[in-house]
Amino acid sequence: MPAAALKPKPTQSVNRPVLLDLPYEPVEKRPLPPGRPREWYVTHNRRLKAMRLAIALLDSGVYVPNQARNETIRSTAETIGVHPPSDTTCHMVRALMRYSR
Repeated sequence: MPAAALKPKPTQSVNRPVLLDLPYEPVEKRPLPPGRPREWYVTHNRRLKAMRLAIALLDSGVYVPNQARNETIRSTAETIGVHPPSDTTCHMVRALMRYSR
């Protein structure tokens, strides 16, 4: 067996440490593509909101969809400065948490 095969391969964190203490910077917003039906924009924005809320819930320690009741999701939305989500968006947040496991 060649000597190169016996060396442990460095991981990304060895080459470049991941800094988690940096403040969050949102991605630069781009305009949505024109010419789509209105329902597409509504669904797109709802998915983005559900993803933001799911990430905030995971960061706050809510890991199981059963823990994320509508009240919990709406209080998290208030904490991060998002308009209160509808029941449909709350359902979507729980679905995202469920399928990410």
